[in-house]
Amino acid sequence: MKARVISTRFAWMLLLIGFAAAQSTLVPNPSANSVDSEKPMVTLPPGTRIPLSLKQAISTKTAKTGDPVYAETAFPFTVNDRVVVPAGTYIQGRIERSQRGGHVKGRAEVLIHFTSMIYPNGYTVMFGGAVENTPGADKTSMKDSEGTIRQDSDAGKKVKTAAEGATTGAVIGAVTGGGKGAGIGAGVGGVAGLAIGMLSRGADVRLESGTSIEMEIQREVTVDPARIVSKREVIVAQ
Repeated sequence: MKARVISTRFAWMLLLIGFAAAQSTLVPNPSANSVDSEKPMVTLPPGTRIPLSLKQAISTKTAKTGDPVYAETAFPFTVNDRVVVPAGTYIQGRIERSQRGGHVKGRAEVLIHFTSMIYPNGYTVMFGGAVENTPGADKTSMKDSEGTIRQDSDAGKKVKTAAEGATTGAVIGAVTGGGKGAGIGAGVGGVAGLAIGMLSRGADVRLESGTSIEMEIQREVTVDPARIVSKREVIVAQ
């Protein structure tokens, strides 16, 4: 009888232990899961500069407001020793304003704003960015803090055209009318050269495909590090 009681108690103990083990397996520990699943977001502060390479040519001769702009990051950007913007990340934007050079005054200008960053795996981050510098473009400069790219002045070229016209007119006048004719010819030639300069437009801003530009992020951007994949990682996965 005593042995039967002990055997029954032992069986109940085994049953309770098994039930407790099952409970611990079925019911997860929420605190442990939250610690493992939550990864801190990465923030790119305003003023962050990222080098880009244009994927298409842009010219004020043909560009219109609203035209899309496509670029690609040329170098990885890191935060706390971690790559958050890999090289080869696609950057999309649009032309906000395009102006051709004037006949008498006014230089060619183009304003570009960047709006989204697309990682190789499709993860997309919306942001606001502007052109800070154009180290890969000749005869251009930055006009303002908005990121307006302006063509360098060609006033000297027009003056040269007028001077060349005056010289040519003086030579012709000297041949046809002597010393007095040289003075008249110089004046006429100078006016003609100036007229040619006034009739021609100023040079257009032209950014070739592959031009190096520097983008500046204008407002804080938050990126999920768990979704960042580089182009190399995508190729390896395939």
